[in-house]
Amino acid sequence: MARWLIVSDNHGDQAILPILVRQLRPDTIFHCGDSEMPADDAWFQPANTYVVRGNMDFDDDLPLAVTPVVNGAQVLLTHGHRDAVHWDLTKLQLHAEAVNAQAIFFGHTHELAVELDAGRLYLNPGSISQPRGEFRALGGTCALVTVTPEQWHVQYYTRDCRPVTRLQFTFDRPVNKKG
Repeated sequence: MARWLIVSDNHGDQAILPILVRQLRPDTIFHCGDSEMPADDAWFQPANTYVVRGNMDFDDDLPLAVTPVVNGAQVLLTHGHRDAVHWDLTKLQLHAEAVNAQAIFFGHTHELAVELDAGRLYLNPGSISQPRGEFRALGGTCALVTVTPEQWHVQYYTRDCRPVTRLQFTFDRPVNKKG
């Protein structure tokens, strides 16, 4: 079992990030961009931390997308602006298929969302600092994904690390058949 923190769109609010890590104790961190922080920021340096560039990030050393294999799962981490996620997920789905991703994490819209489609987990944690949409009154959200070989358990949290009970979801992972 592994715990993954997915966070996005803190827009320069650096103080919130160590609080999330200290309180939620993830094994791996995925930052979906628009941190407005440099690539060499100490927060991004641990080996278990993945970060991408958003449309409001200007450090060219931040990649536009990364595709690590973490805990046996192929992950696609991107901000989403280049995949037109404001319109629909078609380009993001094609991107995910091209890299054979099982878990796709993105931001950009500042609106949380999660779904399982064609065996792939698509997750937007919402903005931790500037939320929009139906859940903006929560004051900012992130997601903690508990990964097992059989399931993805998604729990959304507020800025003050309180779980949002109505925003927890469990999805079955496709079984990898070998041989």
